[in-house]
Amino acid sequence: METSSSASSQAEAFVIGIDYGSDSVRAVLVNAHTGVEVAQAVHPYARWKEQRYCNATKNQFRQHPLDHIEGLEATVRRVAQNVPAEQIVGLAVDTTGSTPGPVDEHGVALALKPGFEENPNAMFVLWKDHTALPEAAEINQKARTWGGEDFTQFEGGIYSSEWFWAKIAHVVREDEAVATAAYSWMEHCDWLTLLLTGGELATFKRSRCAAGHKAMWHENWGGLPSEEFLTLLEPKLAGLRERLFEETYTADQVAGTLSEEWAQRLGLTTKTVVAVGSFDAHAGAVAGEIEAYSMVKVMGTSTCDIVVAPMDEVGGKLVPGICGQVDGSVIPGMLGLEAGQSAVGDLLAWFRGVIEWPLRTLLPQSSALTKEQQDALREEMSDKLFIELTKAAEAVNPEESAVLALDWVNGRRTPDANQALKGAIMNLTMGTSAPQIFRALVESICYGSKQIVERFEQEGIAIKQVIGLGGVAKKSGFMMQTLADVLNRPIKVAESDQAPALGSAMYAAVAAGIHPDVVTAQKAMGNGFAETYTPNPERVADYQRRYEQYQAFGQYVEQATQQHAGEVAETELVDQA
Repeated sequence: METSSSASSQAEAFVIGIDYGSDSVRAVLVNAHTGVEVAQAVHPYARWKEQRYCNATKNQFRQHPLDHIEGLEATVRRVAQNVPAEQIVGLAVDTTGSTPGPVDEHGVALALKPGFEENPNAMFVLWKDHTALPEAAEINQKARTWGGEDFTQFEGGIYSSEWFWAKIAHVVREDEAVATAAYSWMEHCDWLTLLLTGGELATFKRSRCAAGHKAMWHENWGGLPSEEFLTLLEPKLAGLRERLFEETYTADQVAGTLSEEWAQRLGLTTKTVVAVGSFDAHAGAVAGEIEAYSMVKVMGTSTCDIVVAPMDEVGGKLVPGICGQVDGSVIPGMLGLEAGQSAVGDLLAWFRGVIEWPLRTLLPQSSALTKEQQDALREEMSDKLFIELTKAAEAVNPEESAVLALDWVNGRRTPDANQALKGAIMNLTMGTSAPQIFRALVESICYGSKQIVERFEQEGIAIKQVIGLGGVAKKSGFMMQTLADVLNRPIKVAESDQAPALGSAMYAAVAAGIHPDVVTAQKAMGNGFAETYTPNPERVADYQRRYEQYQAFGQYVEQATQQHAGEVAETELVDQA
């Protein structure tokens, strides 16, 4: 898919932002001075669409690097053809995270090498892969008891199965061939940046954003966790630390320039600057014009909540139960704090899948319709389902529906990461309808968001405004209005349809020297806001009551989960007696 508009004859400098999401990659070409979009292109991952290398029952979600390479070439070539190649001065990549993958001594992904092409353990372990629950529990237990530095302290105090070290430990334990062949490991955003620049692995500039939030990197202990701690966690990690990195770099820094190979493959030049990589949510927050004490909610399959604050005002304060606080992870010179929810769009898509089961399963068995008619009917019903379900759910009076849900179908990211938790629904009766359940799911997402806002403010980080961006924020007025009512705060929705890609373009513009810093780039290239949702005062009190019920429901489910599956719960505390 591609859209474009004519480029201004006065705009001689352009940048490309490349955003790797869970399902597809998109590239945007924008004017480096004004942020005006010239073209965009989207490419779905072919293998991922077929769910190859995935096993949902095991929470295994892997992506083949060929999906990423094919998408890179397809999208960038399409947008780059709209202006002269020499006018494209920079590009930058953002990706999901933590999405690490094993590489050889040259930074080549193992899945691209003979013998590993079909091995899921040699591929990128997607952010929502939760196969590393036991390893995350071990990291948390050992960090508290090993007698040295608690390396989780700047990660919210709880390490998640979604993150770098837990995933690596899981893979090397499970797969001896990968453990032996993997010279090093790279976050997805780093690997793609190295691929484009063709630099040396040993001197490559790794992302501060990725390392600080997911790999327990911090200046206080000289970078990554110590060799002693890592080998205590898993002996097969011995020696890996020295083959990784010590220094990290903010996303406005120059990682290199396009290699001859990739300049040719993309239709660009070797003078094109490539910025250091970042995560999608953090880049999106930049495009959402984040400023001190704003919370930008990047709302897609999951939600990442990004906050920035002046370093001197936060001081040594640690916010427990979030996804880390990192100097410069969003805007250089400011502290970046991250939280979020593991299932937002994914939660609603799950419910749609439940309702669509007859269409997928029984319709193909019908003898009354041809296959072409079956396919057309299934597509028509699927397209209409979300629209009609949303309309009906919006019409439900929350005061008359007692259905209550927990949004933990993919575990809980924050507050207090615990990916072993499960979703739940209560107060079902013979009169409960699909729209009532759908509304309860939407409300549960909003209540989960309220818990995150409260955690920040309880720990002394004020939230002065809330900004929504991403597919859910742009497409679901019902969700955004409910969120405004639950939070009892106005919510601004960013104008850009491709905010993470635009944020990466802003980073690229700074790296290329068009703007002196990220804040200046934001002001020059920002697209502003599409609309603002204001709380409905008639709904606020009722939602507060239901929020308290949600909290009680969550406490019950969490206690039950710990009782029956405490050995894998990421918040398990070791008996230190």
